[in-house]
Amino acid sequence: MAEPTRDEEFTAFVASRAVWLRKVAYLLCADWHRADDLVQESITKLYTHWGRAGRAENRDGYARTVLVNTFLAEQRTAWWRRTRPSARPLDAVVPGTDLALSLDLREALAALPPRQRATVVLRYFCDLTVEQTAAELGCSSGNVKSQSSRALETLRGSVWLRPAGRVEA
Repeated sequence: MAEPTRDEEFTAFVASRAVWLRKVAYLLCADWHRADDLVQESITKLYTHWGRAGRAENRDGYARTVLVNTFLAEQRTAWWRRTRPSARPLDAVVPGTDLALSLDLREALAALPPRQRATVVLRYFCDLTVEQTAAELGCSSGNVKSQSSRALETLRGSVWLRPAGRVEA
């Protein structure tokens, strides 16, 4: 059996991780269309550097780092601030979810500053340790802890959690 080519290896990796990358991108930017753009840009960067990425011990981590860095770099550009949409279309509802809580949480997450949002997504959605998150963001562990603390405090203040079984009027 022949060794897979560079393109075949890259295509297999992207096919297996595209949905996960899109979810991470959505949590970072709170817009499915923008998430698709972030994933596409990240995949393009991955392809151009696949020689290095393909040899990485943790390809998922490499791809996630590219995605987060692409998101953070975009936040610093004047172009994004000028073109930010004012209204977002509602996302499809998954049966059995608390739509109001989900929307509140998404709004609260979207309101966080970009570095805090990236820290929360990496720590609590991607389940990285403080040290792994610090390495991914290129900052100290203490910075990750303070960003996480501030972000969680903001989220707690923004999202009102209803007791289970209580029906809203």
